[in-house]
This record gives sequence, C-alpha cells and structure tokens, in this order.
Amino acid sequence: MISFDHFSFQYAGAARPVLQDVSLRLPEGAFILVIGPSGAGKSTFLRALNGLVPHFYGGKVGGVVRVDGRDPVQAEPRGMSDLVGMVFQDPESGFVVDVVEDELAFALENWALPQEVMRKRVEEVLDQLRIAHLRSRPVSSLSGGEKQRVAIASVLSLHPQILVLDEPTSQLDPQAAEEVLLALRQLNEDLGITVVLSEHRLERVVQYADYVLYWPGEGEAPVLGRPAEVLMQVPLTPPLIALGKALGWEPLPLTIKEGRRFAQGIKERLRPAAEADAAPWNGHEPSLLVDRLWHRYANGVEALRSVSLRVAPGEFVALMGRNGSGKSTLLKHLVGLLKPAQGTVQVLGQDASRLSTEQLAARVAYVPQNPDRLLFAETVAGELLLSRRAHGLPLDPLADRALLERLGIQHLAGQHPRDLSVGEKQRLALAAVLVADPDLILLDEPTRGLDYVQKHHLAALLQELRAAGKTVLMATHDVELVAATADRVVLMAEGQIVVDGPARRVMAESMVFASQVNKLFRDPRLLTPEDVLSSLN
Repeated sequence: MISFDHFSFQYAGAARPVLQDVSLRLPEGAFILVIGPSGAGKSTFLRALNGLVPHFYGGKVGGVVRVDGRDPVQAEPRGMSDLVGMVFQDPESGFVVDVVEDELAFALENWALPQEVMRKRVEEVLDQLRIAHLRSRPVSSLSGGEKQRVAIASVLSLHPQILVLDEPTSQLDPQAAEEVLLALRQLNEDLGITVVLSEHRLERVVQYADYVLYWPGEGEAPVLGRPAEVLMQVPLTPPLIALGKALGWEPLPLTIKEGRRFAQGIKERLRPAAEADAAPWNGHEPSLLVDRLWHRYANGVEALRSVSLRVAPGEFVALMGRNGSGKSTLLKHLVGLLKPAQGTVQVLGQDASRLSTEQLAARVAYVPQNPDRLLFAETVAGELLLSRRAHGLPLDPLADRALLERLGIQHLAGQHPRDLSVGEKQRLALAAVLVADPDLILLDEPTRGLDYVQKHHLAALLQELRAAGKTVLMATHDVELVAATADRVVLMAEGQIVVDGPARRVMAESMVFASQVNKLFRDPRLLTPEDVLSSLN
C-alpha cells in the first residue's frame, strides 16, 4: 500500500536533504511504529504520506511515493484526505472551530456527508477516545492531553484507510495514552486500518506494533523489521529493553509480562540496601510556598481546589497526575501568568501576586508545554542573545555555545526556530531561559519530542542544576524521567494534591505512575536500569 522508491526531500534553505534516496515498502494493514533520534526525518517521512511534503512546507523532491496507488506529490493533501488521516505533534495546529463537537463534525461537513451519518460518526469517536464529557467544551479550555485526544477523534471521524500519527501520546498521562493506543490497535485489528505512528516513549507503544521502522538520521537508510530484532540493533530503547540487553536476556522482552521470567533470578542477586528518602529540610526559607490556592476558569472549570505545596531550595519535585488535574494551572500561578482567586503563592520569598511576570522571570525560568511561545528570534543563536538582552545581561557567545552544545543543538545555531523539530524547539526554549541563571526552574512536559539519548542528557543537565542549588519543579507524564531525576513526587487529581512523598515510595506504591523497572521488581530501590545494575552482587 505504501512505497518509497529512491525518495529524497530537502527543505528550502537546508544544507542537505533530510531524507535521501529512501526505498522501502510498508505492509498493508500493519501497525508500524516509527522511531529514531529527534531531527532524523521521522516527521518529514510522515508528512510525505499525504502530500504535506512538499506542498505545505516547500522544498525539493526527488523519487516517487505511492500510497494505495496515488502519488501524494501530484494529488496534494486535498486529494489524499479521504485516504490518509494525519494527527500532528501539536494538536492546536489542526483545530478550526472552538467547540469539541463542532470540531469533530467540521471535516465531515466539508465532505457533505448526510446529517445522520455525521451524527453517528461523531458519537462513535467520542466513545472510542472516551471524550464524550468534553463534547460541549471550548477547545481552548482543554488541557494539552485533552486537545490531543480531540485531534485524534477528528481524524478518525473520516474513516481513513491509513492513519498517520506524529507522537500522539506525547501530552497524555499513562492511562489516557493506553486508552488511545488500545483504540488505535482495535481500529487496526478490527477494521484493517494501517497505522503509522511515530513515538519516542517506546515503553508505551512497542507492544502494540507489528513492525518498527527506525530512522538513523544523517542520510543513513532506514531499518524495517519486527520490534525485537530492530530494538536489539538500535541505541534508542525503553528501560525494560535496555536492562534486557545489558543482562543478555533472550528472547528480548518487550513487555513487563515477558520480563517477569527473568526478574526472579535478578532478585536473588541483589545486595541488601536501605531505601533512599527525600533530602531533609536544610533550615532555609522554601523556594515555593503555596497555601490553600484556588482557581476557577471563566468557563466554570475549577482547576485548583485548596492546593498547598512547600518546596525546599535545591529540591527536585515532579508534579504528576492525569490530564486536566491542574498541573499546568499551578505552574502558571507560580510564574505570575495567573493570579490567585483565593489563597497565596510565595516564590523565592516574595508574594507572586504582587510581582509582574517580568520581575518573576528575572529569577524564575518557565518552559511551557508549547515551546513556540518562548521563541521569537530569527535564529537559534539569536534566541539566546534576545534572552540576554531581555534580562540586561552582557553578551557571552562562548557560554551560549556551550549551553547549546550541552543540549545537543549547537549544530542548529544558524537555523530559524520554526524549522526545528518539536524536540529541538523544546531544548532551545530551555536554553533560552537558562541563560539568565535562574534560581527556580519550572518545566511543563519538558521531554515532548525528545528521544532516549536526549532525555538522558536532559536528566543529567537537570541533576547538575539541582546539585548547583537550583530548585526544579517539573510537571510531566514521563514516569521514566521522574524515576531517573526526582527526589519527590506530588500527585494531583481534580485540582487537589492527593499524594506527596519521596519519589521511590510514591512510584513503588502506584500502579499507574510506576516506572517499567519498578513494575518488574516492585522494589522501591529499583526505579531505573542503573539502579538494578548497580545493586547486583
């Protein structure tokens, strides 16, 4: 159904092609997981399936693509829309109207389908994605994860033969991600829809895939094969598989169930060790002090309900919870983007409600879910210069270069931020706020678009900042990053804090927010592969 013959594509102004002489065939009716380093060309490959490349992004094309006999370059996106459904990394980019039910019906109306057919399809996708309770909500009022599920539902309503998804679970909590992936697998198995899905968090999706397509980047040919055989060859692997490769487990387990047959032998080799706990208070004033904070949005949604939180200087706290639980709303209060309706917020010893956003930004770094909101310059290097000028800091090209290198994006210094991948934008936004040497760092889903290698580098950088005395509060659904970095986990639900404790204890006691390694061993000492390997006799 899908074939590439010597296909190449180079963006306008780019130094070299992002896809070069690609030839491959994708099996019809398969669930295909697309993986690879950030910036390797995965999104470009997906966009070529419906003609967005080159018609929307521009650039130079060579070779031929065929999708069910059609040429997307000649047919253009309009001529492919009944065959290929596309869900982007940024769900907001595809929305047209501001009410969920109207958004789901919009594409159906453009196809002039009968009223009864439209109503039936809208009801079906509302149930499939479990978003019926959102039908009358304004899209603008939804959390990032809720928007992502609405975007998937709007595409499914057209009943495409091929469903293409670019990191569809990047903003979803673990349970919501599983619901979406199960729905996709059911569509694949029951209706024979071909699913082509790009994802960095392989621990979520690899068990659903029939095939893995790995893009190495740097012009190298992609690798297509069964999941276990491909993951054995590549460096980008989830924690369970990384542990299996390190310990020589065969056959390589793809799921916790498959890994359990190896776990008992490992447990017998572990050294006794005391459980690590969160660092004690050092007597200093807290970096963050939230007391009985309430917030209600204009649409009546009560996002925060008597939230109280205390974070010590130099502490690394992970803020977790389901989509819509209030995590992002709390972060916005801490940086002054929202003002308390009731309760108080103190940041670095000052009342946040009495400070302007500019005053807070002098000592507080904030990276929102959408990094585009922080990017304004014409080049990557220019973003750091702009940030320095905004803070009244002297220019320091050497320090800027070192920071970009630390985040793996120095080679992009001359590119325009809009031409970067989502993961590259995420790292650039972090670099732009770190140049001011903030005391407090607030991150909202910082690993969106990052592969495992980049996530490891980010974790190392955040640990360095914490060791230097910085305070980090990170809202995330990435349980593996939390396992590798956080001292403490604060779990939110329906606008309230329901659990607050040491990361190892909270994660070990959770069925949803536990890491892969902890699910395998159910031992609070063991959250990461490194924990296991360092504990073996």
